[in-house]
Amino acid sequence: MTKIAVFPGSFDPITVGHVDIVKRAIPLFDKIIIAVGVNTQKKYLYDLETRLQWLKESFGNEASIEIDSYEGLTINYCKRKNARYILRGIRSAADFEYEKTIAHLNNAMDENLETILILSKPELGSISSTIVREIIKGNGDVSKFVPPAVFRSLTK
Repeated sequence: MTKIAVFPGSFDPITVGHVDIVKRAIPLFDKIIIAVGVNTQKKYLYDLETRLQWLKESFGNEASIEIDSYEGLTINYCKRKNARYILRGIRSAADFEYEKTIAHLNNAMDENLETILILSKPELGSISSTIVREIIKGNGDVSKFVPPAVFRSLTK
């Protein structure tokens, strides 16, 4: 059986923390689908196509990575993709508590779906898309916090 994991998120924008989690998870799975969740109630800084392009540029050389987007519940998307695992990164105790709750609810809805939590490296633990967006809005330097594809796009 193929081990497929979905790494869901808004990736608005993708950060070096996201990249690190995916790269560390590659040996664990046959395929990782990085899936941009679309929530019509949420206001994004960057449009879906831009975020998908950044992901493709950041992971284009990885044969086991697929980039996609979806609407609705992540567990329904996982079923459509035959994924048995959800991959999530953890930066803090607050992240853990939140992800634990979501993992329990997902497992209650589909007992065949497992959530795999990977701890961020200490030096990446303070990086979040929310903080990076604020730095971008304030015209700050985000070069240390985003992959090269994102930084190139932002400096055009």
